[in-house]
Amino acid sequence: MMQSTMQDFPLGIRHLFLHGRRVHADSQVITWTENGPVTATFAQVGDRADQLAAALARLGVTDGTRVGTFAWNNQHHLEAYLAVPSMGAVLHTLNIRLFPEQLSYVVNHAEDEVLIVDASIAPLLAKVRHELTTVRHIITFGSGDTSGLGPTLDYETLLAAEQPGYDYPYVDERSAAAMCYTSGTTGNPKGVVYSHRSTYLHTFGITSAQAMSLSQHDRMLLIVPMFHANAWGMPYAGWAVGADLVMPQGFLQAGPLVEIIETTRPTFSGAVPTVLNDILHNRPDADLSSLRAVICGGSAVPRSLIEGFEETFGVDVLQAWGMTETSPLAAIAHVPKNTDPADAMSWRVRTGRALPGVEIRICDDAGNELPWDGQAQGEIEIRGPWITAQYHLDPTTEKFHDGWLRTGDVGSMEPNGFIQISDRAKDVIKSGGEWISSVDLENALMGHPAVREAAVVGVPDDRWDERPLACVVLAEGSEFDPAELKGWLEARVAKWWLPERWSRIEEVPKTSVGKFDKKVLRQRYADGGLDVVDLS
Repeated sequence: MMQSTMQDFPLGIRHLFLHGRRVHADSQVITWTENGPVTATFAQVGDRADQLAAALARLGVTDGTRVGTFAWNNQHHLEAYLAVPSMGAVLHTLNIRLFPEQLSYVVNHAEDEVLIVDASIAPLLAKVRHELTTVRHIITFGSGDTSGLGPTLDYETLLAAEQPGYDYPYVDERSAAAMCYTSGTTGNPKGVVYSHRSTYLHTFGITSAQAMSLSQHDRMLLIVPMFHANAWGMPYAGWAVGADLVMPQGFLQAGPLVEIIETTRPTFSGAVPTVLNDILHNRPDADLSSLRAVICGGSAVPRSLIEGFEETFGVDVLQAWGMTETSPLAAIAHVPKNTDPADAMSWRVRTGRALPGVEIRICDDAGNELPWDGQAQGEIEIRGPWITAQYHLDPTTEKFHDGWLRTGDVGSMEPNGFIQISDRAKDVIKSGGEWISSVDLENALMGHPAVREAAVVGVPDDRWDERPLACVVLAEGSEFDPAELKGWLEARVAKWWLPERWSRIEEVPKTSVGKFDKKVLRQRYADGGLDVVDLS
């Protein structure tokens, strides 16, 4: 076999960090505070990351040591993103919204030895401090009550004792760089360990024109939490190309987000539908003209939301798909070339096409691959260099099939590779032997002007095994009229899909990352906790 003559250069976060710092030294990291923005250059952040690495090394952090972060999106968190993997340790971003028992589980399961904690949310961690068996040091920054954490070290004091100029090692590109635990609604969270190689390749995959088309001319607002799937990879992507990074910390409601956007003028952002809906409904007067696009994912993006942002703000919302196990971005819904403008929306509301670098297929229950004909429905499976091959310290294999990750999403594939997810396998409604897509029903309902949010779940039915129950959150000032809502659906979905059971709820229960938590609604129905109108 003929051998390549190319250099065997390791793909790693060290290179991303040093490149952004040197080549884009004057790009900015802007952290929003109660007193407005605080700004630092990439060069300044890089120096502080050096000091953090040196301080961690002095505390005994070495190759493979797990360093947990418990923080909002801010400059300190970014410094850890850069320093920890670059020095050969492993960054473990802790989801601050986990239930206490899940939080203690993931810290212990990952064997975190050092935690870097935002003092403003320290009381959340203090609830489980006594259960954390592997933690040797807790470092805190910012203002807040840290008394419940026991002895702590001050972040700024540690950095002040060190100098910039840390000598970062070249690490094996297949070694662990970071880890994140899934936010599953049943059982313990599962750990996904990202390698330097997978993070490097994902970074350049999402900066490409096929994904976010990021460059030094962008200013990116990081709404997606850095404690969830590495903020969709956007911190590393923005740093690598020199895009300014705007960090909103915990100011994630419509009012403060609009103020941040109007003040800092970002060109790009990403968020879950809940956040964008909040802005659309509560701040339609906002000036979002600086934004060229916003990617949206985490759950299906309603057509009404995409159209609403376009009509109200003149901003494109791009639907994206992925999961913790896919680093996470795997597909995005750019309109195919040669599409008639009148048909563009029909593509934008679909799940998207796979990014170069990953492969996607659909399989039936027997594991047979199904055709890309837009009709066949099966479980979506995926593989590629930034897709996990197993869970951390977990020998179970049911999520993996012949080298492919089983996503748990059910859908179809168009001949041009566009995916259309119809449901989660656990949420699909099986009525009379046929499938009903809860996602399609929800999206149709959220197009009604009286509906703010809608969640549809399958509930037991004596005749059909399961039938859909539509739970709706009304827009302000709207009346609950199930018959009128059912009539609205009649022109939009198959007749046998139409829900007989309807319930008005104050809000849709959500997981720690903003996804609809439908098991809560199913349980509330089973317990008689929902007021249900039956139109059958």
